[in-house]
Amino acid sequence: MSPLVIRAATAEDALCISVLATQVFLDTYAPRGVSAQIAREVQGVVGLDAVTRELSDASVKVLVATRDEFLLGFAKWTPGARHELLDATTPAAELDRLYVQEASTGQGIGSALMREVEAQAARAGAATLWLTAWVHNERALRFYPRQGYTDAGGTLYTYEGVSHDNRLFVKTL
Repeated sequence: MSPLVIRAATAEDALCISVLATQVFLDTYAPRGVSAQIAREVQGVVGLDAVTRELSDASVKVLVATRDEFLLGFAKWTPGARHELLDATTPAAELDRLYVQEASTGQGIGSALMREVEAQAARAGAATLWLTAWVHNERALRFYPRQGYTDAGGTLYTYEGVSHDNRLFVKTL
């Protein structure tokens, strides 16, 4: 098997990132099927236009994990991002998204992406990396504590006027 390659995403990765993100998003957040509300959220946060915009935004960092030029996962993080439950004086960064294609889970890809995000965030001056995970995403709720993250409390993710319970996870870098 070829080695896993983790690198900064480029504009040429946008289509593959969008498709992989759509697949993982729907597998995770639409277990009962796709509603119009979910479809609009997918298009708004991981559709091709959204991913293309993110990749052109210097304030957003995206890493991809590939093997033999096939995209297996990606991580999106934002230096300087804040959360209301965290100390505002501590330099922080947010892990916005960590997605690994279902067929590639359990191979250490998520952990490898996480380590690289942590290293880059620390080099960028962050003392803390934080993220939120949906309370019904059991895999994520097990994964992040294994990576050294602490559950720092409940928070909400709201779109189209509907709030979804999430957990805030934090790690000191």
